Amino acid sequence: MRLPVNHALPLAALFLTASLAAPAQGSESAPARITGPAADYPVVVGEPFTIGAVTWTPVDQLNYDAVGYAQVGDGTGVTAAHKTLPLPSYVEVTALGSGRTILVRLERRGPMTNDALLELAPEAAAQLGLASGARSAVRVRRVNPPEVERAALRSGTPVPARMETPEGLLKVLRRKLAEQSPLLPPPSSPPTMPKAPSPEALGPKALTPTEQAAPAAPQVAGAESKLPPRKAAPAPFVAPVPNPKPRPSAPASRPTPAVSAPPAKAVTTTDKPARKGSEVVQVGAFSVEANARKSASQLGASVTKGGKFWRVQMGPFANRAQAAAALEKAKAAGYSDARIQRAD
Repeated sequence: MRLPVNHALPLAALFLTASLAAPAQGSESAPARITGPAADYPVVVGEPFTIGAVTWTPVDQLNYDAVGYAQVGDGTGVTAAHKTLPLPSYVEVTALGSGRTILVRLERRGPMTNDALLELAPEAAAQLGLASGARSAVRVRRVNPPEVERAALRSGTPVPARMETPEGLLKVLRRKLAEQSPLLPPPSSPPTMPKAPSPEALGPKALTPTEQAAPAAPQVAGAESKLPPRKAAPAPFVAPVPNPKPRPSAPASRPTPAVSAPPAKAVTTTDKPARKGSEVVQVGAFSVEANARKSASQLGASVTKGGKFWRVQMGPFANRAQAAAALEKAKAAGYSDARIQRAD
């Protein structure tokens, strides 16, 4: 006896296989989340917009450096809102009260008030030391951090705070903020540091070889009263020319250079203590000499070799205020890891 054959079973199995395979195919075609450096692109600048009577024009400005007021708003991670810089971009935010500086990622437009330059997310405000609802004077400077720090901020993880800004530079920034209008777009320019002290303020200048030798000649001639006029120095050498007898006095004049030698050594020794107490700006260390030379030529720095690396340094400087100005120059050139250290 033959059993009946059910021809519908193969068709049902075929439909079941197709229905199980359909979700798998759909999941493969779903777009993956963008990670890595590509997550910072494309950079959006945007169109001009108006708040009250003030028009704000977004612009991709690489050397942006301005002072204003920061307030605490919404957002997550170490992020902030800015009116004109591209989105996303990265800035160093410095509290002008404490000098504390942090790295922040700009992700939003705002704040929508003319008297505030920046709106920090709560986590960014906490890292800077601002309480919720507080308002603080800040400096905002656009930077180009390494990919490791970019990736940390993209994932919501704060990066270590920067070196605190010295008090001399903070005074310059506070004065710049006090002189600008709070209801107009702030001027974006690096702060002008105080002028370096004049050579007279730094102490007596080094004597030239002529000035060092001038006092020795009157001593040989025995005319101390003629020390102020410098013309008296060659007088002992003019008289012996027509008279051959005074020639034995020539050996007496030979010790004259020996008399001038001690002042030269004294000048050298007075330079050494000033160098030991001076400051330098360590721009970076390079494994390739050509790269170090190129960096030094851009900043007017010097190159020294230590071990397997070539170190680029600016200075030395007489005090930390002068070194701070050089540090700002190095950071503005893109060397964000530059730091101040003792010359010795």
